[in-house]
Amino acid sequence: MIMDSSSVGDNTTVVGGGSVAPKDLSLDQHDDYLRKPSANGKPSHGLQPVAEGTFLRTEDYTLGNRPFFVNIGKDGLIAALQKLDTQLKNAGMTHILSSKRPTDWIGREVTPGEIGLINHGGLPKVLTRPGRYPGTPMRNWWARKWVGTKGLSDTVIQFNGLTVVQVSQNQAAVVSDPQNHIFVIKNTGFVSYAIEGTFNVLSIVDQTHLPNLVRDQITGVTLGWTHEVTMKSALGDGHKREYVVALFLNIPANNCAILQKGDDLELLPAGQHYITNPNVTLRGLYTLGENQLEMPTKDIFTRDQVPVALTIYLKWQLTEPLKLATHGYNTPYDALRDKTQSILTQIVAHLDYSSMVKQRSLGPDNVDDGTDAFSPFLDALRTRAMDDLHSAALEYGIVLKDLAVIDRQFKGEIATTMDKLTTRALQAQVEAANVDRENSNKIKQEEGALAVARVKAQSQNTKADAEAYSVVAAAKAEAQRLQIEAEAQAQATRLAAQAEAEAVRIKAAADAEVTDAFAREMELRRVDVSRVRAFGNKTVFVPTEGVGAQMGGIMAAGMAASMGADKRA
Repeated sequence: MIMDSSSVGDNTTVVGGGSVAPKDLSLDQHDDYLRKPSANGKPSHGLQPVAEGTFLRTEDYTLGNRPFFVNIGKDGLIAALQKLDTQLKNAGMTHILSSKRPTDWIGREVTPGEIGLINHGGLPKVLTRPGRYPGTPMRNWWARKWVGTKGLSDTVIQFNGLTVVQVSQNQAAVVSDPQNHIFVIKNTGFVSYAIEGTFNVLSIVDQTHLPNLVRDQITGVTLGWTHEVTMKSALGDGHKREYVVALFLNIPANNCAILQKGDDLELLPAGQHYITNPNVTLRGLYTLGENQLEMPTKDIFTRDQVPVALTIYLKWQLTEPLKLATHGYNTPYDALRDKTQSILTQIVAHLDYSSMVKQRSLGPDNVDDGTDAFSPFLDALRTRAMDDLHSAALEYGIVLKDLAVIDRQFKGEIATTMDKLTTRALQAQVEAANVDRENSNKIKQEEGALAVARVKAQSQNTKADAEAYSVVAAAKAEAQRLQIEAEAQAQATRLAAQAEAEAVRIKAAADAEVTDAFAREMELRRVDVSRVRAFGNKTVFVPTEGVGAQMGGIMAAGMAASMGADKRA
C-alpha cells in the first residue's frame, strides 16, 4: 500500500508519501505482456505485476479504536491537551492539566511559549499558563516534584505516559503504540496518554536527507537514499535485540523502485516514501535514464579455435522496470551481459581469426562499401547482433541504444604467432607510409621552391616593366618639353619679327611724313653715323647701284690683280 501525504498511518501502511507513477511507466501499457501466462497458466518466475495502487489504502490511524489519542490541529498543543484532559475526566480518570494558578512574585517560572511539567505521584501534571508557581503552602507540594519546562513547539515530549509529537514538513516520526503497532506521523502531530503501555517515538526522520546512499555498483549512478528505523524488543532471556520496523525511501526524479508483496510486484515512482508493513519488501531501485558501460566478455573461440576476449561498449535505457524484475534480474546490466555474451559467441564462432584481426574497431558505425572480403563480419555485427540484442532487451523492458566492440585480445600460441606476423606487416605498412610521407614532403618542398621562384620571376618582370615604362615616360616628357620650347621660341621669334617689322613700318611711315629737306638730310646723316659706328671707321662703303656700283667692281678687280702680282713676285 502506498500512502499519500496523509498525516498518520498504522501498521497496515506499506508506503507513505509520493504520488502515482508517470503514465509512461504504468502497467497499463504492458498488461498484455505482464498477464501473459506460461505453459502452466502462470506468469514466468512466479511473479505477477499488478496495477499501480493495488497496495494503496487510505485508512487513517485515528479511525482505529485508540483511546486518549488527540491530533494536534490548527489550535495548537494547548487545545489538544485540553481536549485530552476532557476525555480523561469523562472516563473518570485523573486529569493531566494542573489546577494551580500562577503568580508574579515567587516560585517556579513558566514563560510564554512553554509548558511546565510536574510529577504528581507518578502521574503527569501540565502547567499551561505562564507565570510563577510558588512552593507554598507545603500541602501543595508534598507529593509533587517539579520536573521542568518544555517548549510548545518541541518535536517530542514524553513524560510519565504523556506523549507529544509535532513534526514539520520534511520530518516524519516513527511511533510505536502500547500494542507495539508501528505508525508514521507526517506534517502534523498528536497528544496521547497511555493507560497501559506508552507511545514510544522510535525516530524522527528527515525525509529530504536520508543517510544511506544507494548507488548502482556497475554504472555508478545514484539510485536513491534509504534509512532503516529499528526498535529494540526484549526477549524471554532478558536480552534486547533490534528489529527493522520502518524503511524510508527518497527516490530522485527519473528513478523508481519495485515493491514485492508475495508474488505481486508494484512500481513505486520518484518521491519520498516509507514502508512499515513487513509483508512488503523492497525489490530494488532502478534508474530510467540512459546508461553506458564498457563490458569485458569471456573468452570466445573463433572457427579456427583461436580464443579471443572482447571489450563491449553498451548504451541502454530501462523503460519498463517491472519486466526486468519479473524475469528475475536485479539490474539491466545482468540481463544485457548474458544476452550479449550469447549472441557474440554465436557470431564469433562462425568467423576466422584472419577476418577479425583486420578490424580494430568492430562497432556498428564501421560501414564499408561492400568490397571488403571480410565485410560479413561487420554485417553480422550490425544486423544480427544489434537486432537480436535489441529484441532480447525489449523483453526485459530495456531499449538498446548502441553496441560496439571497441577492443579484442587474442590468446593462445597461434594468436601470439599471428600477432607477431601481423605486427611485422603493420611495421612494414608504417615504414612504407613513412617513406611515402617523406617523398610527399620533398615533393611539396620542391613545389614550394618552384612557386617561390615563379613569384620572384614575376616580381622581377613587374619591376622591369615598371622601369621601362618609367624610361618611356621620361623620354616622352623630354620630347614634349623640347617641342614646347621650340614652339615657344618660334612663336617668340615670329612675334619679335612682327614687332620689328611693325616698328620699321611705323618709322618709315614717320619718315615719309617728314617734308622738310633739312630734316631729311639730317636723318640720312644719322643713318651714316650709325652705320659707321656699327662697322668701324675704317670701313669703305661701296655703292651697289648706278655709276658707283661699277666703280666698285673695277676697284675690286684691280685690287685682286695687284694681290696676284705680288704673290708671283
